[in-house]
Amino acid sequence: MTKIIIKLIALYFILIANLFSNPKVDIKTAILVDYDSNKIIYELEPDMSIYPASMTKIMTSIIVFDLLKDNKLSLDDKFIISEKAWRLSQSGYSSMFLMINDEVSVENLLKGIIIASGNDACVAIAEGIAGTEENFADIMNEKASEIGMTNTNFANSSGINDPDNYSTVRDIAMMSQYLIKNHPDYYEWFKETEFTWDRTGGDPITQGNRNPLLYKRVGVDGIKTGYLAVEKYSLASSMKRDQRRLIAVASGFQTKNARSSGSLKILSWGFRNTDTFQISKKDETIFPIKSWLGKKSYIDGKTKEDIFLTLKKKQARNLKVYIKYNGPVKAPVKKDQKIGQIEVFVKDELVKNVPIYASENVDKVNVFKSLFMSLNYLIWGDV
Repeated sequence: MTKIIIKLIALYFILIANLFSNPKVDIKTAILVDYDSNKIIYELEPDMSIYPASMTKIMTSIIVFDLLKDNKLSLDDKFIISEKAWRLSQSGYSSMFLMINDEVSVENLLKGIIIASGNDACVAIAEGIAGTEENFADIMNEKASEIGMTNTNFANSSGINDPDNYSTVRDIAMMSQYLIKNHPDYYEWFKETEFTWDRTGGDPITQGNRNPLLYKRVGVDGIKTGYLAVEKYSLASSMKRDQRRLIAVASGFQTKNARSSGSLKILSWGFRNTDTFQISKKDETIFPIKSWLGKKSYIDGKTKEDIFLTLKKKQARNLKVYIKYNGPVKAPVKKDQKIGQIEVFVKDELVKNVPIYASENVDKVNVFKSLFMSLNYLIWGDV
């Protein structure tokens, strides 16, 4: 009996150790990030330089989405297919099978890039927007710098073989986060599993999305696969459960199946071992701050940034949030005046300190009411 108990205890500690240990995946480099808190949950050589392959197409899509958002481009606009773009469709690369001199809409080209991973569509849209693919790559690099991708250089729009087309999983996660945050409506296209292009002069072509995790119905809704012989298999993926989203980027999988199972293992490990808590939503969450001599008893306080905190599950019970202010806050109070702060502690460690600002003007009461309130306070101590 004693031996059995000892074995059960040993098994328990082994299970606990496995629960909180890093995911066991055979890869060169990876990163797992919480979308809202921007907390890195897991990383393996995240700044190792890689060839991003078709994950490059995330940036190509972002450039187009930005132009659409600024009304500098329309989904109905059409671009003429060049010989360069057409040749890619004839060379064995992933393609939407464009035909030379055809006119294809921006919407079809985008879906050909996102769903079918068409290299020909990348060249067509790059030339249509910037004249040449080289010019378009310059725009991509400007955007990468703006986003903060400090270890990335784009040499083309598709990610096909070029030693000057390089990035890191950290930068690709950052790029993916930008995509989802700034273009949520267009991001919906990344989860579509099929695209049918009713091409000119031929039968319609239907192709499936190359992201294997979309077919598993586990909450993955993007983003982009990649493959180069020198880099092997890679995947930028995002999974959403309830209101929480994680982004994983990994490269160096040896097979397609390893890419699928390994990426899912990383994402699932993140959800299983951590939680993210929303403490404040920018300009939405209200913190009532007591006022003194104001026409309102309480001032509606707001933060000017989102406050999300990602913790290991075992740390959650040690989370404490305080509203701190010197008060009551004396009126008059101007909108956007700092009136307090939020302090977030894990155990006894202060991990976040965020100002609270007045969301409105609060005027001072008239002189007679001010006198009455002051006397009331002196007599009763009631503010």
